[in-house]
Amino acid sequence: MPAGTPITTTTTIPPMAEAALLRLLAWLSPAFPTGGFAWSQAVEWAVEAGDISDEASLRCWLEDVLRYGAGRADAILLRHAHGAQGDAAALLDIAELACAVQPARERLAETVGQGNAFVLAASPWGADVIAGLGDLPYPVAVGALAGRHGIDADAACAGFLQASSANMISAAVRIVPLGQSAGLRVLAALEPVFLTVAAQTRNATLDDLGGACFRAGLAAMRHETQYTRLFRS
Repeated sequence: MPAGTPITTTTTIPPMAEAALLRLLAWLSPAFPTGGFAWSQAVEWAVEAGDISDEASLRCWLEDVLRYGAGRADAILLRHAHGAQGDAAALLDIAELACAVQPARERLAETVGQGNAFVLAASPWGADVIAGLGDLPYPVAVGALAGRHGIDADAACAGFLQASSANMISAAVRIVPLGQSAGLRVLAALEPVFLTVAAQTRNATLDDLGGACFRAGLAAMRHETQYTRLFRS
């Protein structure tokens, strides 16, 4: 081969892995109609209170939520729903628990509202199988459908955490305000956290649900009476 000749390599993705990736990307895309743009997961109150005021404080807030709050809890719930797909009774128990652990009325409305919207929007992928189960919190709905399609639980978990964080970053970009570049830097910086939380919850049981992110829980409660609001949570 002459010197300087470019070498081309081809990587073949197994058909099932390729289909799983496409489905996961579609379901967790900001364009997927779950209504996420209307919710901020209490980021709006945190901005008004001064807890989030710049790029650094946004990153700290989100990392705490991921490691010690809703992020970790949602990861555990998603994993158990993933393993329980096909077992209606088990999924209902997980959904009931997912509702019970929400710290505030708005957070309950957020997770149930997005979960139900996800099931409705995912009907082309056979989500009608879980549609008859009633209200399904968002991580439970995503986990159950991902399990039904044989999507890797680790990938679904990390992807869900990233998508949830991206939605909160989008809210902060608009209301702090921050530039888009700052928001993207925060998202990139959190990548190791997504993977760490996904790994740490791999063998977690439902008894491991809980958290210590009390400020985020208080923010969710106080947002209900916030005078000026752009978001529903």
